[in-house]
Amino acid sequence: MLLSTKQGTKRSGATLRIKNPPRNAHQDGKTTDYVKRQYIGNLGKIENGIVAVTSYGVLRGMTFPLIAEVYKPRERLKKGDKYKTKPQIGGEIIKKLKEMGFKIKLVLADSEYGESEGNFVSILNQERLNFVLAIRSNHGMWLAPGQRVRCNKWREFERVFSTGKKEKRYIREIIFGKKRATRYWQVTNNKETLPSNSTWYIMTKIPKIKYQEVGNLYGLRNWVEYGLKQSKNELGWADFRVTKYSRIEKWWEIVMSAYLVVSLQLEQLNEAKEVKLDLGTAAKEEIKKHPWWDEGKGWKNILNNLRLFIQPLCYFNLLKPWLIIEFSSQIIRLFCRLFFQLNRLINSILERIFPHNFYFSSA
Repeated sequence: MLLSTKQGTKRSGATLRIKNPPRNAHQDGKTTDYVKRQYIGNLGKIENGIVAVTSYGVLRGMTFPLIAEVYKPRERLKKGDKYKTKPQIGGEIIKKLKEMGFKIKLVLADSEYGESEGNFVSILNQERLNFVLAIRSNHGMWLAPGQRVRCNKWREFERVFSTGKKEKRYIREIIFGKKRATRYWQVTNNKETLPSNSTWYIMTKIPKIKYQEVGNLYGLRNWVEYGLKQSKNELGWADFRVTKYSRIEKWWEIVMSAYLVVSLQLEQLNEAKEVKLDLGTAAKEEIKKHPWWDEGKGWKNILNNLRLFIQPLCYFNLLKPWLIIEFSSQIIRLFCRLFFQLNRLINSILERIFPHNFYFSSA
């Protein structure tokens, strides 16, 4: 499981990134629930905005959204609200996912969580979960008299990226007094100069972890950034036109559901299943003849292809007023044939993803 608070949403009023906001939209930035001048991770600076704690899962190289919960600043609390820090919210998300039956193999999070012993790290220990957490360079802990902090020698290892690309990196263990179940590491791409933008401090609790594994496991945090980027840039995470959090939450649920629909099409998940040779197979071969069909296998490639499925319906509705003026049975027959083919394909996809039961979002 991956956890992040970087899903910030900049707000200058009741709407965001909307060229034509509704006429009754307030523009002072104070009407949207839980807006405050605070650090917005994707902007890298303090702005008027909303911050959410988001969790994503990674399975066979596929990311899928789990839970998102808004951070409620003290100054913007409503009646009945209780103030919680972001690490507190993260800890509650961990417990909630466990209660829902998720089997969490590893938890990754940034330094805001790694530095929160009481509200987050202690929860991971209580739940007996393995973790790889970022920590700050000035991280410290109490030592017994006579103990000291020491660093082991640098070791070289290969950082392997999801694309298969490899880079040379260096790692050493930092030992506070004596070795413990929780271990501390420093990873960099230049052991001589230790550049601040490519030197990381990491805390792990994984039995018998090897130094070669630390950097690559920590690198899985990039999937958080990937998930947030696609949610914001492609699916409109911040493009809501509402001010009440209950409605914003519904919007986020729709976005996360759409993200999941795309992720479920990835080969990494479906290669282990036996896909039946049904009527959808012929339709699939037919749709691949589309000149815009994307043969790539990444999340964005799948999204582009799914968008092709809904384009005919959009175009038909745009043409419909003109068909009333100038009726053409031939055009209608062509669209009906196309819809028939698309329905065969969509049904085959749904049967593969949901072989027994459908679970509907409350959105």
